[in-house]
Amino acid sequence: MDAAISRRKASVTGAACAAVLVAAPASGQGKTTVSAALARLHARQGRTVRAFKCGPDFLDPHWLALATGAPVHSLDLWMTGEADCRARLQAAAASADLLIVEGVMGLFDGTPSAADLAERFGLPVIAVIDAQAMAGTFGALAFGLQHFRPGLPWAGVLANRVAGERHAGMLQAALREPAQWLGALPRSADFALPERHLGLVGAGEIDDSVARLDAAADALAATPLGRLPLDRLPQWPPSVAASTEAVADIPALAPLLAGHTIAIARDAAFSFIYPANLDLLTAMGASLAFFSPLAGDALPACDAVWLPGGYPELHAEALSRQSALRGALTAHVAAGRPVWAECGGMMSLFDTLVASDGVAHSMWGLLPGRVTMQKRLSGLGPQQLQLNGHALRGHTFHYSSCETPMAPATRTARPGAAQPVGSGEAVYIHGSVRASYFHAWLPSSPEAAAALFRSAPLVFTDA
Repeated sequence: MDAAISRRKASVTGAACAAVLVAAPASGQGKTTVSAALARLHARQGRTVRAFKCGPDFLDPHWLALATGAPVHSLDLWMTGEADCRARLQAAAASADLLIVEGVMGLFDGTPSAADLAERFGLPVIAVIDAQAMAGTFGALAFGLQHFRPGLPWAGVLANRVAGERHAGMLQAALREPAQWLGALPRSADFALPERHLGLVGAGEIDDSVARLDAAADALAATPLGRLPLDRLPQWPPSVAASTEAVADIPALAPLLAGHTIAIARDAAFSFIYPANLDLLTAMGASLAFFSPLAGDALPACDAVWLPGGYPELHAEALSRQSALRGALTAHVAAGRPVWAECGGMMSLFDTLVASDGVAHSMWGLLPGRVTMQKRLSGLGPQQLQLNGHALRGHTFHYSSCETPMAPATRTARPGAAQPVGSGEAVYIHGSVRASYFHAWLPSSPEAAAALFRSAPLVFTDA
C-alpha cells in the first residue's frame, strides 16, 4: 500500500480515501469494464477497494463484486435515499483505500441521475467515452460532459474501444484541456463483457470471468489513470465537514422478523438479490436459508419463501422438472405460509412460461395463467408500493408479460404519482402468495418489508 495512504488510514481523522464516479454519455460505453478494471488493478496490489452502483441494477454489481471481493450496494437518491447513500459511503471510506461508484445510463440521464449523485456527495467524475469511429468529436463530448452542469466534480476522461496509438493521439489532441486525458483502452475480445436481453451476463456464469477482469486491469495499467497513485486522485469526503455530517437519521431496526426463517432461492435462475435486502432481513432477526431450485435442492424448513428475480426463462425446462419443489411450495402455501415472488420468481409460479423461442414450458402452477417473453421491454423504471401504511420503494425491468384471470390487489406507482395507475406493476395475492414484477428495495421501509414475509393479511393504500 502507498505510504501516504497508510499514514492517512492510521490517523484518527482518516475516514477519507480516493474516490471516483465512473460515468459515460450513454449506456454501453464501457462503464462496467472500466470500473471493474480499476477496482481489479488496485485490489491486485493489495489495496482495499469498495465499489457501488448508481441506481437499480443487479448485473453490473456481479462484476464489481468479483473485482473487489466485497458486496456491492446501490446508491440512488430516490430508491435508497440520501441518508442511506451517505451512510454506506462513509462506512466504506473508513476502511477502504479507493471508492468506485459506477454510474447509470448517461451521466445526466434519469431522475435522479449519476450527475445528481456526484454533485450531492462531491464524487469526481471520470467520463468513459466509446471513441470508435470518432476523432475531433471526442473533444466536444468530453467538454460538454464536463461543463454541461457548472460545478460538477470532475476527474477526467478516458477513451474506450480505441483502434490504436494513432487514434488515441487524435482523441487526446481533440481535448481543450490536455490535463483531462486519462488514457485509452483498445478494442479487445479478451476483456469484453458479454451481454443479453437484461444487460451483462453475470460474472458467475462465465468460466473466464477473472481472466477477463485481469486482461482489462492489465490494459488499464498502461494508461495515465492506471499509473496514477491513489493519493493523486481526489479524496472523499471532499471536506472535514462533509465527513462528519450526521447519519444518525437512520433509525434502529426493530426485530420484526425475530424467530422467522426465510427460505431464499438463489442460483443462476434467481440471482437478482440486493445484498442490502439480505442485510435488512438479518438485522430484523430473520434466519436466511438459501436453496437452489436448479440444483434440485429441497425447500428448507421455513416460515416464508422469497423467490427473487432472475432468468427463469433461460432455465425454464430445468425448472419445469422440479416436481418435488413444486409439491413443497404447494404444501407451504396450503399451510398459509407466505411466498414473496418478484419478477422472475413470479414468472416461475405461473402455469406456463413461453420462452423467447416460442416453446411453452409447464411451470409450478401456483398462479393461474401464462407468462410470455417479448422482444421489447414491457416495464422499466422506478416504482413504489404503499403497503400497510408505508411506502416500499423499488423498480421494474422486464421483457415478459403475463395473462391471468387474477385481478390485481393493487398496483405500484411511479414516484410522485398521486395513486396507482395503469402504468404501475400489478401486485397479485393468491392464497398466501404475494407476487409482482416489482423489485423491492427492502431497506426503504423495514415495516413493509417485514409484512411481505409474515402471515398477516397485507393492507394496500393509494400511493
